[in-house]
This record gives sequence, C-alpha cells and structure tokens, in this order.
Amino acid sequence: MKQVFRNARVILRDRILDNGIVVCEGDRIVEIRDSERNEPEHGDQYDVVDLGGCYLSPGFIDIHLHGGLGADFMDGTQEAMELACFAHLKHGVTTLFPTTTTASEEQILRALDSARKAIESPTGQWPLPRIEGIHLYGPYFAAEKSGCHNKEACRAPSPSEFERYFETGLIKIATCAAELAGAESFYRAAKEWGCLVTCGHSNSSWTEMERAFEAGMRHVDHFWCAMSSVQSVRSRLGTPMQGSMLEFVLGTPEMSTEVIADGWHLSPELLRFAWRMKGVERLCLVSDCNRAMDMPPGRYLFGDAEDGGWILSDGKVGRGLDGGLASSVVALDSMVRHMHIAVGVPLVDAVRMASFTPAERTGISDRTGEIAVGKRADLVVLTNQLQVRQVIVGGKIALTN
Repeated sequence: MKQVFRNARVILRDRILDNGIVVCEGDRIVEIRDSERNEPEHGDQYDVVDLGGCYLSPGFIDIHLHGGLGADFMDGTQEAMELACFAHLKHGVTTLFPTTTTASEEQILRALDSARKAIESPTGQWPLPRIEGIHLYGPYFAAEKSGCHNKEACRAPSPSEFERYFETGLIKIATCAAELAGAESFYRAAKEWGCLVTCGHSNSSWTEMERAFEAGMRHVDHFWCAMSSVQSVRSRLGTPMQGSMLEFVLGTPEMSTEVIADGWHLSPELLRFAWRMKGVERLCLVSDCNRAMDMPPGRYLFGDAEDGGWILSDGKVGRGLDGGLASSVVALDSMVRHMHIAVGVPLVDAVRMASFTPAERTGISDRTGEIAVGKRADLVVLTNQLQVRQVIVGGKIALTN
C-alpha cells in the first residue's frame, strides 16, 4: 500500500514546496509533486493522510548526543540504549549516532555491546530511530579541555585500545584531540574504517590541526565549546601567538563543524556567524544532550555510573557543579526552532543543518537526510510553530505526539 501525505508544506533541501504531496511505498519515497497536479487516486492501495497545512520535514539526524529520559548511552544496558534513543525519536530524530564519553576501555566496550544488541535485536518496548553507528567520543581528550567529562579518564590514543573499538564495525564518527601523542595514527585508522574523523575537546594549534588534517581529520565538535583559542594556545605554547582550532576551521573550506543551538551555549550572533562563515554545507546542528533531557530539573549523572560526573539541570541547560556550562538538556527540534526563530536562519537552512548536512558528513546521504525520490521515508510532521506532531521512520508512523 502506498502512503500519501497531502496538503503539506514540504521542506526540500533547497526550498519549501507549498501544498505538496509526498508518496511513499514501503520504506521509500516514490513521488513528490505539487497538489495542483492530479490528486492521487483513492482506493485500497492508497492510505491518504491530510496534513492540514503542516510542514513535512526530513527526519532529523543527530551525530552528537549522550542520552535522554533518564538514560545515558554509557549506562551499558540495552534497555538504557533503547530508552535514550526513544527519547530523541519523540523530538523528530529518525537517525542518530549514540555518543560515548571518557571512560575505561571496559565501559566503552560495554556501551558498544548494548548498541549492537539494540541494532540487531531491539526489544520492541519502544519504537526506535535508526542507529547508523556509534560516535566514539572520548577518552582521547586533552584533560584541560575535558568539560563535564571525567578528566581522570582522558588519555592519549593507543592502537591496542582503539583498534578494538574499530573492529566492532560500529564506529562511524571518531573524535580525538589533535595535540595528543598518537593522534595522527588514530585519525588514519579512523579514516581507513570509513569514519567521519573529528577533533574535539582539544587545545591544539593551527600547526597541529594541519597535521591532523593531513591524517584525515575533517570535522570539529561543538564550535567554541571546549576548544582552543589563540589565547589558550598561547598559554600552552607561548609566543609568538599561533592560530587555533577556530582559525583553522574558518580558514579551511573542507572542514565542517557543529553548534549547540539551545539558546544557552551560544548567542544568536555567534550562531549566525557560524552559519554565514561555514554555510549549510559545512555546519551541523547537534543536541549534545544528556540523560536530563525531558526530565525534571535536578542533579544528574553524566556518563557511566561508575565514574561519571554530576551535572545540574534547570530544564533549560546543563551546568557543572562549579556553575560552568555542561551538556545540553534539549533535543534537536529545539535547535531547529531556535536557529529559525531566534537566530533568523531560513527554515530550509535550519532543517538542512539537522538532516542532509549531517547525512552528507557521515556518508549516509545516499539513503536518507532529505525528502527526495528514492530516499528512505524518514519524515517529521511539524506544526506551524515547528513542534513535532508525528514521526515516520522507514515509511511507518513511529509515534504521534
């Protein structure tokens, strides 16, 4: 049976098709057209859904997120993995990359095992978005840039450890601070495994970023957060002052980055600046949110229960016990709304940075990330206020809010 979504404002990659029709068959989009052309036939072979003028958006893709609804991907159980994934599905995320934290090798392997189980034999307790792979994020961070991650678990990469992670076949995004001993070997290995290779939680200089780039690094995590600046590099390496991650990313067209657009991590002018400088082709929206998402304000553990750190959530943003900014507590739909409404980015661009751009950067844009014929029918119905009303994964309605 074909699923027909009509009377929709269809958000395409480069424009909005007013009063459009999207036809899905199985898990694929098979037709997109303006409703002024012939209406689809009615009958047993068609399931027609009138969206009443709502937006029909591609499903959101989050490449950097740690948990939600009280669960962290590092909890190491299939139940926690699936609950955290479900938490993001409610906010329009149809594809995600569960993200690790700094932890022991055993803890990280346990998290990877829980992800494999969720992928291969989901319990069916909740409808789930698609897990396209794991973001190996930590433990290879600079201790002075560890943020809310456990500083004691930060370490330099060693092949005997990271090859075990890559050999699982689950790692699709791999992050390491560029200045660490062994970073270039890590980047080369990650590139060989087909990962999006990333520098993050780093105090690296332009020269170190240049070497990382030559080894395959092409992305930097949450721009302006836990990253080097000219001043921090000067404190580490002295004078003459040198360029930092910031200058390298802005000065290198091939580099992409991401922003946490929750309204608390970055001001509207910084978000607007990143959008203008990198453009929609090289800027992703990420939530970077934790288990406090969709939970009451309070104190929450970030990362593994054995040695994770505590953060405080006020329902708007997470903060460390020292009052500094920590992980976000809102999902990707909030980032899209904020970029469009508060920052003034066109809706098409805001949606693209949460769908097609991350799909391109992670190598899955051949099958998802936009509303286009032949792509997977991963869709989100948004109200005029950009609230998630319905989520469709692979042509099936996964949930209705």
